[in-house]
Amino acid sequence: MIDKRLENLATILTTYSLNLQKNDLFRISGSYLAAPLIQEVYRQAVKIGAHPFTHIGIDGLAESYYQHATTQQLKYVSPLSKFEIQQIDASLAILSPENTRNMTNIDPKKQAISNSAHHELHEIFNKRAAQKELRWCVTQYPTQAQAQDAEMSLTDYEKFVFDAAHVNAKNPIKYWQTVHKEQEKIRRMLATRKTIHVYAKDTDLSMSVTDRIWINCSGKENFPDGEVFTGPVENATEGHISYSFPDSYNGREVNDIQLWFKKGVVVKAEASKGKEFLNAMLDTDPGARRLGEFAFGTNYGVKRFTKNTLFDEKIGGTIHLAVGSGFPETRSKNISSLHWDMVCDMRKNGEVYADNELIYKNGRFVNL
Repeated sequence: MIDKRLENLATILTTYSLNLQKNDLFRISGSYLAAPLIQEVYRQAVKIGAHPFTHIGIDGLAESYYQHATTQQLKYVSPLSKFEIQQIDASLAILSPENTRNMTNIDPKKQAISNSAHHELHEIFNKRAAQKELRWCVTQYPTQAQAQDAEMSLTDYEKFVFDAAHVNAKNPIKYWQTVHKEQEKIRRMLATRKTIHVYAKDTDLSMSVTDRIWINCSGKENFPDGEVFTGPVENATEGHISYSFPDSYNGREVNDIQLWFKKGVVVKAEASKGKEFLNAMLDTDPGARRLGEFAFGTNYGVKRFTKNTLFDEKIGGTIHLAVGSGFPETRSKNISSLHWDMVCDMRKNGEVYADNELIYKNGRFVNL
């Protein structure tokens, strides 16, 4: 018998997040550990009348690839992958790692080469998503690896994930519709502003958001969700920022990240762990050293850091900024094969000013 929480989660994903329709070509990807959720999503997709297909991952394949691939292989982009992204109507990615550190000893330059080679695929995906031709969502299936990173038992981590998703609410979809309505107040206020200035511990960062569009995230592209974001003007970020939590990208952990910006470009990057990897990723392409996203985390039900960006960037009282590609729907013009979200805790002595007016203090919006 399937866990009722998984059944509810699958229903939210197929009917609310992805709005799956009859005849949609629907890609479901995840590791074999997520089989219970994959099966339930697949079952519901078939009942809706969609055409689901799966990509089931096996842990260790990426590690083997980067260990043994030649430069020619790293630069190769499968025409099948390109065709798939051009054709699918909906995509669900289920995060379900068996080992969150399996890429620790991989040469970061190899990862950068592969990322750069797949730039066109990222652009096709982002463009189709911005034009509403492709619906997509990323979600989490609880695994032992993520539970260990979060310093929880698997049972406790499962509860954390499902509670954050509010799958046990009387009407989970109505709950997320209410979240959308509440976040609209934030989005509308931010839509009138031209500049953002962030002050926090070891942070003094300013940026322009003139003529950019703010997006209300309430469970469509990420689930669970809770953020309001935009794409900063590419050449107008100045100052420095210190990120509060350890971060990871492509299975590599980086601690105590600090970035310095001048005319929109990261001119200096420091980290107590993973500095070489950080700089290799920033050198992926010219756009990798510019901001593609600035966001407020608004999910106050997610209270603790778990070393999982899907949840950490949503923590109510935090902001996150992504170096690399922006989302076209925000009018971002930044193009990169990198998109790396980094989180800054604002709950203690953090302030954000918009057009020189205090709008956010100690992790909460003021005067809303």
